[in-house]
Amino acid sequence: MIKTLQRKFVLIAISSLTLVIAALIGTVNLINLYQIDKKAQGLLMILSDNDGKFPEFKKGAPPKHINDMTPETQFETRYFFVKTNAMDEIIQINTGHIAAVSSSDAEDYAQNVLNKKKKEGYNGVYKYRVTEYANGDKLIVFVDCSIRLQSAMSFFISSCSIAVLCIFVVFILVSIFSKRAIRPVMESMEKQKQFITDAGHEIKTPLAIISANTEVIELTAGQSEWTESIKNQVNRLNDLVKNLLTLSKLEEEQETFVFEDFFISETVEDTAHSFLPLANNHGKQMEISVQQGINMNGDEASIRQLVSILIDNAVKYTDENGKIIVTFERKGKILLLQVYNDCKNIPDEDLNRLFERFYRADSSRSRETGGYGIGLSIAKAIVQAHKGKICAKRQQNGICFQVSWELNAERVISCGLRDVKDAEY
Repeated sequence: MIKTLQRKFVLIAISSLTLVIAALIGTVNLINLYQIDKKAQGLLMILSDNDGKFPEFKKGAPPKHINDMTPETQFETRYFFVKTNAMDEIIQINTGHIAAVSSSDAEDYAQNVLNKKKKEGYNGVYKYRVTEYANGDKLIVFVDCSIRLQSAMSFFISSCSIAVLCIFVVFILVSIFSKRAIRPVMESMEKQKQFITDAGHEIKTPLAIISANTEVIELTAGQSEWTESIKNQVNRLNDLVKNLLTLSKLEEEQETFVFEDFFISETVEDTAHSFLPLANNHGKQMEISVQQGINMNGDEASIRQLVSILIDNAVKYTDENGKIIVTFERKGKILLLQVYNDCKNIPDEDLNRLFERFYRADSSRSRETGGYGIGLSIAKAIVQAHKGKICAKRQQNGICFQVSWELNAERVISCGLRDVKDAEY
């Protein structure tokens, strides 16, 4: 339990940090790209307004399209332009301000832009702008953004590398100091568990005395409804104490499970059949369908307890004259146990809350059936100890508790069953 809490704390801390850093890096890099695009757009507009040339630089009077222009801007900027007539025939090509583009390359770039029929955009690493004159001639100016884009990419890679390094360092630090951060919670949980254990053992003594005194009263004065009531309540309290101690041990991970290969098919079937008389006495139908020959590696006693809890719960809460269906089968690498029971009054909230300790959807019915809302918590702990999953879901006119284990070659023996493809359920 403590390890799970520690893992969740580390996961939440690292996830939060990752989201913040990702948002920060994304924002900074997007701003960087926007500035590059804005600078290229300003250069294109200056060149387009001046027939493909830079205007004479005047100190203190920058062009309206770019504020950070200097006397060196026209020499630093790599660009070329192509002019066409109204028939889109090329009449002039100027590549004197760039060495990486030949006249034929410039012609291909211009033809590509004309085919796109867009006024501006990117053609590879070149940002272009098309200016159309009144006589139908067109001026297509290209500005080379490769250096700026390479710089932006280098900045992006560097920032991501630094971010990953920071996250890794923080992960190490959080992992080291997480125990100190959750120490108050750990101490509180330890005190709670110790209290449950101590109280459970202390309660056993007065319960044993009450039970012995009740037997003495019956020997001297005979049985009565009052002595029967006392014995019933003592038995209920004994069961409650036993369940509390079991759950406490499971959560403390002090419960010793003996994992070995056993026929889970026989365990499920034997446990289910033991509830047939109880179901019949309450006027409820019970159907059992168990696939034979399935062997599992686990703790047989705890699996038997798991099946008992689920079926006992179904018997208690099945509607009058209702039906209980217990099925167990293997689907590919999945072992699937399902316990269904008819139930008209299914709670509207999330059914998985039924596995919370002491949670009862209908307290009045729980009092009638003698439930404490702790059995399903024990069932969940057993399933988790066996690396399985348990859930509750609405099905037809009732509720179905479903337990599944994903098996591998180390945990399951085929026992003559033919291998089939993995099935989804």
